[in-house]
Amino acid sequence: MPETNSQKTDGSGVPVAQLVNSAGGSPLLFVCEHASRRIPDEFEGLGLSADLRSSHIAWDPGALPVACHMSALMDARIVTSTVSRLVYDCNRPPDAPDAVPARSERFDIPGNVGLNDRQKAERTRFYYEPFRDLLAKTISRRTKAMATVHSYTPVYLGKSRDVEIGILHGSDSRLADQMLRTAGDHTKLQVRRNEPYGEQDGVMHTLNVHAIGNGLLNVMLEIRNDLIASAQQQRDIAEMLAGWLTAALDALGVDVTCEVPECRA
Repeated sequence: MPETNSQKTDGSGVPVAQLVNSAGGSPLLFVCEHASRRIPDEFEGLGLSADLRSSHIAWDPGALPVACHMSALMDARIVTSTVSRLVYDCNRPPDAPDAVPARSERFDIPGNVGLNDRQKAERTRFYYEPFRDLLAKTISRRTKAMATVHSYTPVYLGKSRDVEIGILHGSDSRLADQMLRTAGDHTKLQVRRNEPYGEQDGVMHTLNVHAIGNGLLNVMLEIRNDLIASAQQQRDIAEMLAGWLTAALDALGVDVTCEVPECRA
């Protein structure tokens, strides 16, 4: 489970950013920007129904459990946001139109419509900056690589997505290239480069600032969320990704531990 730390808390007393497995010794750091669907009480659910507040527009279902399993297997730390991306999307810079989205997929977000610059700046200061600062602080001299963990809906705007695992990258493709070269050794799932999103969709903010900006090997892992809907699926996918990521990092000269049996063989 996530560890509470001394970061700024909201009105509910919940830290707005958290570090999981703070004692982890791995040179790999995980990041989960869309880990939570939590909308602090002050926002009154942003005017959304309970179903929408639980849906993929509010968070990445299954992403945090997968990241936590991988963290345990690889002795790696995780930095997470604890609020819904509808409150603030921590994988977006403050000047991005969808940092505080007024619309997500086909749904208006009433509580975000018509916000003025001061209100947007308050969201940035209270929810984005602590996450950004915690992530920057967590990166140490021993950190050699960063992987962000996300999930996505199988149907978006009425269109089905057949890709099952997306390996995403921006200008630094070293880790993604190595993973894609060996995909068939680790999974039979449909794996594609920069799908269902790519840099043109504005999804590389965290990696651009914190990974590429620090010279770290990096990759964004996108998992179709129907593949990680149950606890067993989450464990299975985490083990597969941990073994795959370990092999890729090893090939690139980064020594990581892994408790998946195939890694120890």
